[in-house]
Amino acid sequence: MRLAVIPARGGSKRIPRKNIKSFAGRPIIAWSIDAAGDSGCFDRIIVSTDDAEIAAVARAAGAEVPFIRPAALADDHTGTIEVVRHAIEHESARRAVPELVCCIYATAPMLAPVDLRAGLETLTAGDAGFAVSVTQYPFPIQRAVRVDSRGRLSMFDPDRFATRSQDLEEAYHDAAQFYWGRSAAWLSAATLFGPATAAVVLPRHRVQDIDTPDDWIRAELMFEAQRRRP
Repeated sequence: MRLAVIPARGGSKRIPRKNIKSFAGRPIIAWSIDAAGDSGCFDRIIVSTDDAEIAAVARAAGAEVPFIRPAALADDHTGTIEVVRHAIEHESARRAVPELVCCIYATAPMLAPVDLRAGLETLTAGDAGFAVSVTQYPFPIQRAVRVDSRGRLSMFDPDRFATRSQDLEEAYHDAAQFYWGRSAAWLSAATLFGPATAAVVLPRHRVQDIDTPDDWIRAELMFEAQRRRP
């Protein structure tokens, strides 16, 4: 069985009720549920939440909510691996052990079904435990600067000041969209980023992590611009 798990707790702080806030006319979680369904990758799509309203919205959008997540796994310090592990253990005890599990973020409205399929293909084509969505940094991280308490600049790596950007190693970051994994990897791993993880590289113009109100505005502008493209 291939299982999609969409974590969506109710206690988001920086953007209250973020996981069901209206985005382009729909609760934002509905876009993730749609992408999962349209991908054709999953036997079941479930939402892991501690919140009754989020559960109702998720069901209306076409997902299952087979359990209410315990409060101990719904605070600010609970990690993605713990949430997915709980879902796997719950489903394994009551139905069947899923072979492959994909964690999809509820706030990923630009998630494309084709990318979920690419992630599945990447995972199953080799021996990786995970296949994770990433994208390139738009600027060389080796030339990053810090601003001190006086408002003055200094480079993190001054030795790179004169190095041409094209001579610096490309760097990537988590695209905050999806994490494919084998059940055994989810149940045993301490991190999603390491030698057991394969990269699924997404284009930067379809990636926007949403953690702050400014992120939300940027994501809506990007989303609408992409919908207008011929």
